[in-house]
Amino acid sequence: MTILVTGATGNAGRHVVAHLLRAGQHVRALTRHPQHAMLPAGVEVVGGDLTDPDTLGPAFDGVTAVHLLTVGGDDYATLRTGPEIAEIALKAGVRRAALLWNGEDGPVEKAVEASGLEWTRLQPVDFMSNALGWATSIRDEDVVREPFAAVPLAVVHEADVGAVAATVLVDDGHAGRTYRITGPQALTPPQRVAAIARAIGRPVEFAELTEAQARERWRAAGHAEELIEILAAWQSNPPASARAATDTVERMTGRRPRTFADWAAEHAPAFGRSV
Repeated sequence: MTILVTGATGNAGRHVVAHLLRAGQHVRALTRHPQHAMLPAGVEVVGGDLTDPDTLGPAFDGVTAVHLLTVGGDDYATLRTGPEIAEIALKAGVRRAALLWNGEDGPVEKAVEASGLEWTRLQPVDFMSNALGWATSIRDEDVVREPFAAVPLAVVHEADVGAVAATVLVDDGHAGRTYRITGPQALTPPQRVAAIARAIGRPVEFAELTEAQARERWRAAGHAEELIEILAAWQSNPPASARAATDTVERMTGRRPRTFADWAAEHAPAFGRSV
C-alpha cells in the first residue's frame, strides 16, 4: 500500500518516513518545497500545501493511509481546511489516518473523525527537538532564555513519535484511539539545559523570561496569535497528563523511549560554539 506522510520534511515527519521505509512500505512524502526535501532514496516526493486543498489531489491518489498534520503554513497556524482534506481523502480511497495534534482539537481532527475514516489521534508532549531553537544562543553566549522555568514536561524524542505513528499507520487495531506520547521523565527547561551542558562539556546559563517577553519573541518569529495563545497556555500550565510519563512508546514499539540526555548527546554538535 502507499502511505502518504504530510509534513514529511519536519522533525517528526522525517522519522515517520524512515520508520515506514524500514517496515518495507511505499512512502509518498508531501512537502511544499519538494526540490529541497532531501529524503531517502525510494521515497516518492510530491508537492502540495495543506492550506490549499486544490494542490492535494495527486498526493492522495492511490493512498491507503495518511499521516496528517493539523497545522500548516509558515506561521504553523491551525489548519482550517480539515473538511476539504477529509473529502479528498475519502474520494481517493484512503482508509486510515493518523492525526498529529498541535496541542488542541481543531478542524482537521473534527472533520476526519466525522468522515468515516479510521482515525487515530497522536498526542505527543513537546518534542525534544524544540530545544534546537536554543542552539544559536548556546553557541554564541552559553545561555538559554525561556519562560516558565518551574514547569516540567515529559518531552518526547521525535524519533519515538515517528515510530508510534508508523505503527499506527501499518498495523490494525488502533482505530478510534488516542495515544499520548511522552519521553521517560518530566523535565523543567533548566533541567533540559543542564542535560545539554553535560553533553557539550561546558556550563550553560538559564535566564527566565517573563510571559510578556516570551510572547513578544514568538510574535517576532512570525507565529500566528492563535499559536502564541496555545504556546503560552501549554507552557505555563500544561495538563497534568503532560507532566507524567506514559508507556505508549514501549507498548507500541517494544523499546523504551529515548531520554533527553540521549537526544542531547545525539545533537551536541548543533550546540558547539560559533567561530
